[in-house]
Amino acid sequence: MSESGEINEFGYIMELLAKGKVSIKNIERELICPACKELFTHPLILPCQHSICHKCVKELLLTLDDSFNEVGSDNSNQSSPRLRLSSPSMDKIDRISRPGWKRNSLTPKTTTFPCPGCEHNVDLGERGINGLFRNFTLETIVERYRQAARAATAIMCDLCKPPPQESTKSCMDCSASYCNECFKIYHPWGTVKAQHEYVGPTTNFRPKILMCPEHETERINMYCELCRRPVCHLCKLGGNHSNHRVTTMSTAYKTLKEKLSKDIDYLIGKEGQVKSQISELNLLMKETECNGERAKEEAITHFEKLFEILEERKSSVLRAIDASKKLRLDKFQTQVEEYQGLLENNGLVGYAQEVLKETDQSCFVQTAKQLHLRIHKATESLKSFRPAAQTSFEDYVVNTSKQTELLGELSFFSSGIDVPEINEDQSKVYNNALINWHHPEKDKADSYVLEYRKINKDEEMMPWNEIEVCGTSKVVSDLEENCHYAFRVRAYKGSICSPCSRELILHTPPAPVFSFLFDEKCGYNNEHLLLNLKRDRVESRAGFNILLAAERIQVGYYTSLDYIIGDIGITKGKHFWAFRVEPYSYLVKVGVASSDKLQEWLHSPRDAVSPRYEQDSGHDSGSEDACFDSSQPFTLVTVGMKKFFIPKSPTSNEPENRVLPMPTSIGIFLDYDKGRVSFYDMDHMKCLYERQVDCSHTMYPAFALMGSGGIQLEEPITAKYLDYHEDM
Repeated sequence: MSESGEINEFGYIMELLAKGKVSIKNIERELICPACKELFTHPLILPCQHSICHKCVKELLLTLDDSFNEVGSDNSNQSSPRLRLSSPSMDKIDRISRPGWKRNSLTPKTTTFPCPGCEHNVDLGERGINGLFRNFTLETIVERYRQAARAATAIMCDLCKPPPQESTKSCMDCSASYCNECFKIYHPWGTVKAQHEYVGPTTNFRPKILMCPEHETERINMYCELCRRPVCHLCKLGGNHSNHRVTTMSTAYKTLKEKLSKDIDYLIGKEGQVKSQISELNLLMKETECNGERAKEEAITHFEKLFEILEERKSSVLRAIDASKKLRLDKFQTQVEEYQGLLENNGLVGYAQEVLKETDQSCFVQTAKQLHLRIHKATESLKSFRPAAQTSFEDYVVNTSKQTELLGELSFFSSGIDVPEINEDQSKVYNNALINWHHPEKDKADSYVLEYRKINKDEEMMPWNEIEVCGTSKVVSDLEENCHYAFRVRAYKGSICSPCSRELILHTPPAPVFSFLFDEKCGYNNEHLLLNLKRDRVESRAGFNILLAAERIQVGYYTSLDYIIGDIGITKGKHFWAFRVEPYSYLVKVGVASSDKLQEWLHSPRDAVSPRYEQDSGHDSGSEDACFDSSQPFTLVTVGMKKFFIPKSPTSNEPENRVLPMPTSIGIFLDYDKGRVSFYDMDHMKCLYERQVDCSHTMYPAFALMGSGGIQLEEPITAKYLDYHEDM
């Protein structure tokens, strides 16, 4: 149990238990010793702040000490047998706790062992178990749990004459339980005993004062913040904590209690969230069970297919062996019959003997000619005997070594499904979210499941929404404004799925996306600006006329800003739009401007009035700075040379605070009703600059370019957008 020994860290829990806010039967898992898996008995606080039974610490030390000695004995005489006890005897346990106890002079006493709770090694130091605090708070809670568990069993009075009465109080100073009559007798009014502390009936009595384990006569009155444990004043003056930072016990009590109280209040306040997450886990358990059964059925199907193939191959091989065997036996049988004919009075020899009896010469010659050829052939076969067929079936031995090796490596297909990776560079959010991912085994995956959920400001996780996707990208719509969303994806092959990819967190814009195009009529200068056919991209080009006019520099010629605005105005509500400024751009101004201000800018003679000295021209002459505190009908910020320039503030003129790297994509948020405009870094959805603006007239997205430059409006994300980029 983490930090179980810090003063009264369970004090607040005990208050909740007393008030009935937490049922004592539900905290059993917190009262179980990590070593013996039973309720704590005289728990001690280890240096790692976990608690463990007094008896369990002794058993662990003795077991490790036995292991140490066994290794030494085995190394000295490996052939000598030794019987090891599964658990140490109580006699050994008692001896190990005695001060100065040693098994022998060659083997040191073990003081280091792994904590059963966190598995980190803890060193008890020179004092061993005697240097550990007893966790009286945890012991009290365990006793209250035991009392709740045996509520039907009463605790009897220790002072009654037989038969004893049921006790109603227990005195912590006397360490005894009393019935009402005995308590009045042994704690009379007006005496010192009347001031004793009494509680409800209990069998757990603890000392009222916590003493220092290193200075047994000193009370605990300080708290070491470095070691996170109570100490006495001698520990601070000349002990191990002399150079450590300590605080008073009351301060530590107050701090730890407030901390624990806040944490418990937070957990209790999150009961609904915990229940929803438990429901989600139950659904995941059901889904796991169903998926496991489906995977099992598919595995059985695959093995049955293998069995069918093996049975078919087995039948084919056996048929081939039987056919070869029959053919060879037939050949041997024919050869046997031929040789049997060579025997006397059998077959060929008997027939030849009968032919020799023929006396007619012409008839004999006619028959003997063919017979002689057969006899000669039989004679030759006797001289060079050769079996008609082979007895060996070496050519019919089935070689299954390769197949056996493959079957031995047979494994789950899911281990071969790579985890999809979300492409952060190609994934973005605007009016909708576009999620792209890469899968190394794209052809092996049947489908994908894209999951997303909203992350609340208090980091409360909402349930995952799932979308089945056949490709490797998806447009997600209907997302809430100004919210963080987490996205992840996993691949499916049948019922087998890969692990989920690493989550991608995206922040949606603060307002609905405002769709517009560049206006090619109002103020558009086609000599200096080049607008594409879709009217979503504009470029500034330094024309030949500017080059010829360079001679006028000596007589006051200046290069003017070329303005272009959106083709739709804004008269109410919240709106957000985004665009990209090309990295090669020299000077670009972006922002918003009212209709009357635009009329003033666009209809002023270019060669008569210099915007450098016009009061509210939008040029970086300081006009914006002069009117910073007043609400003006326009706001333009300067972007160029891969930098984003924040307008000056009357309270800060440091240039390093005004110049930022130019974002890849810039967003503008206009709240018309509140008269406020903000500029965002779209990559991180971070506000870079905001200020008030006069929205008494229709407001338009406004842009201005000088020298070489380019602006590309962000295209709204739709299904057509996705199809277009996939084709590209």
